[in-house]
Amino acid sequence: MAKQKTTLYLDEDVLRRTEAAAAESGRNESEVVEDALRRYLGLEVVEQVWARNAEKALDPEVALELAYAELRAFRAERGSSAA
Repeated sequence: MAKQKTTLYLDEDVLRRTEAAAAESGRNESEVVEDALRRYLGLEVVEQVWARNAEKALDPEVALELAYAELRAFRAERGSSAA
């Protein structure tokens, strides 16, 4: 994945802990910050799901049919609860 340089302003305590975590893990500060952001944003879960589903991906037509069926069921449930 392409990387882009950015500037962040961090509290001194956070920066010191980031530097310490990088030194302890043998990574650089950028990798520690990116890892923390990925966890915070839930990206590692998304990546795990994509990786798991890539092995047994649905045919696009089947996936579309399933999505529409779920949408119809949701709308029907919502319509009946509004009454």
